[in-house]
Formats: sequence, C-alpha cells, structure tokens
Amino acid sequence: MDNDAPQDTAPAQARRGPTIYDVARAAGVAPSTVSRAFSRPGRVNADTAARVRQVAADLGYRTNPMARALPTGRTSMLAVIVADVTNPFFFEIVRGVESAAAEAGYVTLLVDTHESSSSERAAIDRAIPMVDAIVLASPRMSDNAIRMVAKQRPTVVLNRPMTDVPSVVSDQARGMRRAVEHLGELGHLALTYVAGPEASWADGMRWRSIREACYELDLRVHRIGPFAPTLAGGLAAADELAASPTTGVVTYNDLMAIGLMRGLLRAGARIPGDVSVIGFDNIFGSDFCSPPLTTVAAPLRALGTVATRMVLENLTAGTQGSVRARTVVRSPVLPALLPCQLLVRDSTATASRRRWTPTPDVSDRARP
Repeated sequence: MDNDAPQDTAPAQARRGPTIYDVARAAGVAPSTVSRAFSRPGRVNADTAARVRQVAADLGYRTNPMARALPTGRTSMLAVIVADVTNPFFFEIVRGVESAAAEAGYVTLLVDTHESSSSERAAIDRAIPMVDAIVLASPRMSDNAIRMVAKQRPTVVLNRPMTDVPSVVSDQARGMRRAVEHLGELGHLALTYVAGPEASWADGMRWRSIREACYELDLRVHRIGPFAPTLAGGLAAADELAASPTTGVVTYNDLMAIGLMRGLLRAGARIPGDVSVIGFDNIFGSDFCSPPLTTVAAPLRALGTVATRMVLENLTAGTQGSVRARTVVRSPVLPALLPCQLLVRDSTATASRRRWTPTPDVSDRARP
C-alpha cells in the first residue's frame, strides 16, 4: 500500500448523502416524524414540518419517491397523457396540470402518444406502476379502454365527456354557435367545416354543433376531411376547399386554420376578402399569423388545473394507503363544463360577392 497516497477524509455522510436519520438528528425529531413531514405533512405540526424541511434542505437531503412508494403505494407522481406534445393546444393544458400538481406536492410525468390509440395504451401501461393518478388529455382510446385504466389508477379525462369516469370539457356547442352567428352576421350564406381526427370527440361535437347552428340560422354547410390536426393538414384542406369554395370556413383547430390560410393565400385567395376563416382553441401563436386568426377560445390552462384537482381529490377520497383502488365516482356523473368565447380578429370580414377562383396550380402549391 502506498503510504503517501491521499486518504479519503470526507465524512461518511458526505460520501453516501444525508439520510432520514441525519435529518432527524439535526432537527431533533424522530425519523418517523421526518418521514411524515414529507409523505403526509398534514399529520405533522406545521412548525415542525417547516423545520424538518429547512434542515433537510440545508443538509441536501432528497426524498426518493420510488422508495417511499414501497410501503405506502404512493409515488407523488402524476401522469398527463397528451396526443401530440408538439401541438400548441397542449401547452397551456400541461401548464395547468403542472401548476395544480405542484401545489399538491406532486411531480408531473408528461407522455406523448403521437395521435395513436395503441401507443397511448402502451405508454399508460408502462406509466401506471410509477404514478398515483392519470390525466388523459384528448385520449384516442375507446371508452372501454379508458375504464380499464380508471380501475387501476384514479383517472380524469379531458376534452371528452364520460358518465362513469370523471371528465372535464369546454362548451363546444356554445363556442361553435357563436362562430356561426358571427359568420352569419357578416353575410356568409354557405360555410365549410374542415374536420379533424375521426377518433376525436371534439371533432364530432363541432360538426354536430355547426350543422345545428346552420340549420337554425338558415345557412348551408358541408364538411371536408378528415385531415390531420396540423399545419400540413390545413394545407391539404386548402386543396380540397379550392375544388368547392365557400366564403366562410370553420376548422377543427387553429393549426389547421393557419395551414389552410397559408394554402389559400398561395392559391390566390384574399383572406378575409374572399374567404373568412375561424379556428378553434386560441393556441399560442394564433394571433401572430397573418392575418391574426379569429378563433373560439377554450380555457386551456383552466382545463388542466380543474382536471388535476379533480383527480387528486378523487385519489384522497378513494384510498388513504394504496393507490390501486378504482376511481371513485358516482354513476352517472356529469362532466365539468368550462365556457368558451369567440375572439374576433382579422381573418373574418363581410362576405365577398366576388366568386373566388383558385389559380390553376393550386393542387401543387397547396401541398407542403
């Protein structure tokens, strides 16, 4: 042995990291009190819990959620499952989930399912062992598949009403009604609805609502699609719309509306001079495009916040120990309904009496 080699003089605590026992010794409390201060703070005196947390922070102590889950069945993690993480529609929803989860002491696990029901189910199966509850944002799975998930973890569904699983939706019917009324007041007599994913509850509700509103207001409407709920989907829709143009258009979402406007402008249409366009959701960037987009605004952050609070309240009501109890609901249960509003910007105007004719190369130029 080399007697001149430097010796490791660091204390054992520094090498292995502080433990719950180190925190208890420094705070002058029992190890069980430290454990409760992190896992069940409501069962510890507020001043004591604050002192324990401060001592833990000073020592650099970090809890291990997976280790804590072994005896309690809880990880203090919440999964939010989104159909497409690149879609700005989900940005504010995720922020709402994160904010409400953090308030309750939960960490959020974000899962992207790429608009695939099979990927969605596979991702949830992998996430279930790691989380206490699940927020499904615009799921593509069947109702039966969602019910199976809810039997394993407390679950709440966004943008899709269910009678036996808690759900939160925005008032699609009222939002669409306001969009149709706006176009009718501007003199548009014939409208087109640009459809989104067939598996989407929102798409079916929006198509049904626009038909009902047009019937009541004596307007004509037809549907094209379905198209992908993306800029590329909107560009593809411009090609089909050019074959049978109308002066008023409502799209499934804002991304499609922005892509549609881009395609129509390339084809020689004036917006809103020849075609007025309304989107849905009021995503980030809908007021940055040219022209700024008239849209039906859903309360996206509130959707995420309300859903998270619902599922965490359900978790508390359903079990005080293991999280493997079924979602607790009263059957049937009405979905929480949040309001929508129409935001009028520059993509809508008085209907033109000039018949718009696309340029001859619209098919080539409208595609991405």
